[in-house]
Amino acid sequence: MVCLGNICRSPLAEGIMQQKIDSFGIEAEVDSAGFEAFHTGDAPDERAIKVARKNGIDISGYRARIFQPADFDRFDRIYVMDDKNFSDVMQVARNERDRLKVDFILNALYPGQNDVVPDPYYGKTSDFEAVFDLLNQATDVIANNLQNGG
Repeated sequence: MVCLGNICRSPLAEGIMQQKIDSFGIEAEVDSAGFEAFHTGDAPDERAIKVARKNGIDISGYRARIFQPADFDRFDRIYVMDDKNFSDVMQVARNERDRLKVDFILNALYPGQNDVVPDPYYGKTSDFEAVFDLLNQATDVIANNLQNGG
């Protein structure tokens, strides 16, 4: 799960996906990263923590990190939140195999549309709640696909 600073959208996506992996008994690893070094080592935004907690998910222990080319080796799928994240990830992709792993997370809901998850950073808690709902829906589809061998 990749966003810009790894403190809002991607940690929410990671937490939601981790909860689904655990509850569905799926053997998988999920992580999140960003491209903005300014937040490296920071906890998620307090509003993200609050919205996740309200939904039974604890992301307070997560720490922001920078996306690395080695993530292509570590993960089968790399989900991005928006166009800039897509471009950033594709710029560090080493080959076509890496590029084929990258997709917009909302393509799980709206295949091929490359819709973006809005960045709630400059918004209100309600914006984080809207992002949570989008990510929850997308990760439902992803988790069901994983559970069915997809």
